[in-house]
Amino acid sequence: MKTVYLDNNATSQVAPEVIEAMLPFLKDLWGNPSSMHYFGGQVRKHIERAREDVAALIGADPSEIVFTGCGTESDNLAITGAASSVAGVRPRIITSRVEHLAVLSPCLRLKEQGHTVVELGVDNTGRMDTEEARAAFKAGPAVVSIMWANNETGVLFPIEQIAGIAKESGCVFHTDAIQAAGKVPINVGKTPVDLLSISGHKLHSPKGVGALFVRRGTKLTTQMLGGHQENGRRGGTENVPCIVGLGTACRLALRHMNDEITRVASLRNKLEKGILASCPDTVVNGDTVHRLPNTTNISFKYIEGEAILYHLSDIGVCASSGSACTSGSLEPSHVIRAMGIPFTLAHGSIRFSLSRYNTDEDIGHTLANMPGIVKKLRALSPFVAG
Repeated sequence: MKTVYLDNNATSQVAPEVIEAMLPFLKDLWGNPSSMHYFGGQVRKHIERAREDVAALIGADPSEIVFTGCGTESDNLAITGAASSVAGVRPRIITSRVEHLAVLSPCLRLKEQGHTVVELGVDNTGRMDTEEARAAFKAGPAVVSIMWANNETGVLFPIEQIAGIAKESGCVFHTDAIQAAGKVPINVGKTPVDLLSISGHKLHSPKGVGALFVRRGTKLTTQMLGGHQENGRRGGTENVPCIVGLGTACRLALRHMNDEITRVASLRNKLEKGILASCPDTVVNGDTVHRLPNTTNISFKYIEGEAILYHLSDIGVCASSGSACTSGSLEPSHVIRAMGIPFTLAHGSIRFSLSRYNTDEDIGHTLANMPGIVKKLRALSPFVAG
């Protein structure tokens, strides 16, 4: 059975070029990059090359890149590390209600430790009110964490504007760019973010590696204590093969950016329009203008999303009902709830997220089967009038 993989916001295929780049560091160049001898020094050079490649993807200086074990660690280091570095006060923590749990969970932990946490809302398109943000930022010292793009709906936040407002108010600003990096242009030289998170396995690099951009001069308390690695900002011997893989993936992402924005978006639009045309009572969730080129989130009225996923899986199509980190829950995702999607639609939301490896045949196979799946499940639904 052919596998049609449309769940790239959960994880992405490791690019063949990335695998090839990693192999020498699993076979021959296995030395410790912190060692003083020549063998370790060879490995160190490749880590620094990868640092340059990651920096180039987001317009940063290589010295501002810290390698981590994953995007979740990058988010935790940014939020907790920044909150611990504000002298003399417990800063407020400001975030949004639609963040990934990698952001919401450390914010909750900080709340339990006595910090005030403010969660900004979104409208029914998943967009944030910048004036509400402005008022929240002005209320005193704060660490702000607002995502660049939502992992479930693909909605893009106006990060350049929000970051500018945060800087005017003296806030430390972090953005979770884990879904955006490699899919849309990012330039920290023009966008005044202090901290920015990346995860390797969202952009065709292996799982188990991430990066955090730390703008020069930003105070950040180390959370992973140990050796002097990463200029003392993150202890622990580096995961060299995966770091090299991440650097290669970032290089490829720059090369394929236009394809991501045009061809992949065209495939997404074909899938979305085909579903809306062939399946009655379906609605696209989120802003359809300001969003990632690879993502669509569609609600199917009167059907459970999990049932749709099971039937799609039976024909080889992989999709998601939300974040992979919250799969297994029977409740609508916190993102869909925050947008105020009606109950009859909220339970039937499905996320399709594409990559540069998807084809017209993938979309055709999915569209050929969706109407039958929807019709079958609606016939079983207690909410549909007989």
